[in-house]
Amino acid sequence: YCPHGTKDDFEDYIARALQLGFDEISFTEHAPLPARFIDPTPQKDSGMDANELENYFTVLTGLQKKYESDLKINIGLEVDFIEGYEKDTKNFLNEYGRYLNDSILSVHFLKKGNQYYCLDYSPDMFATMIQDYSTVEAVYEAYYDTLLRSVTSDLGQYKPKRIGHITLVHKFQKKFPTSKSFNEMTNKILDKIAEEGLSLDYNGAGINKPLCREVYPPELIIKEAIKRKIPLVYGSDAHSRKDLNQGFDQLFTDAMLVSPTTY
Repeated sequence: YCPHGTKDDFEDYIARALQLGFDEISFTEHAPLPARFIDPTPQKDSGMDANELENYFTVLTGLQKKYESDLKINIGLEVDFIEGYEKDTKNFLNEYGRYLNDSILSVHFLKKGNQYYCLDYSPDMFATMIQDYSTVEAVYEAYYDTLLRSVTSDLGQYKPKRIGHITLVHKFQKKFPTSKSFNEMTNKILDKIAEEGLSLDYNGAGINKPLCREVYPPELIIKEAIKRKIPLVYGSDAHSRKDLNQGFDQLFTDAMLVSPTTY
């Protein structure tokens, strides 16, 4: 349903989840973007077609019933926080939030003036951002500022309870390194996540990204999240069935920091 993913069927993911011994899975396709928002990616494929949403819910509801004795299936969405479109997002969630068992709130788009950028689309787009923001550090600061706004934003009673890949800005870090520490900013974000009673997605996708090679978030932030008793939820962020357990081994490496029951 998400146009920038593969054509793998839901049941392909379910079969793989059962093979891996999972007892629960959340399908969190990228929610449709606000109708008046212009997707800055070349293919305009960052979110689901709004016309497919009803069928998405219908198909997953059927699969919940079909596999209810084998696997808990959660119907979810990954919702984009887009600065300037908070009201649109709140209205969307007010309309469809009641159908969701699980959801994630993520930041992919950054606003500078009247221009929006898709932070994680490609190294080339990230390079353009660095040029327009003046430095790579300025891009990081803009990302974390936007992330903080997402945590504190009023998106209504159906606002997602889990914050997604909070270090997505690291995706191209091996090509565009920064020597500056953003610990103060990330700790402030974690404080707000704890204050709002939200959880944190432990996203394994970054480990397979050639210019990242770390999970989102890395160990230092995980330790800080644990100090604040923020629940961590494993997410594969799989865009194909083969990636359903990506980063999962790293989860257990990091879990040695604390009792596994924290997870």
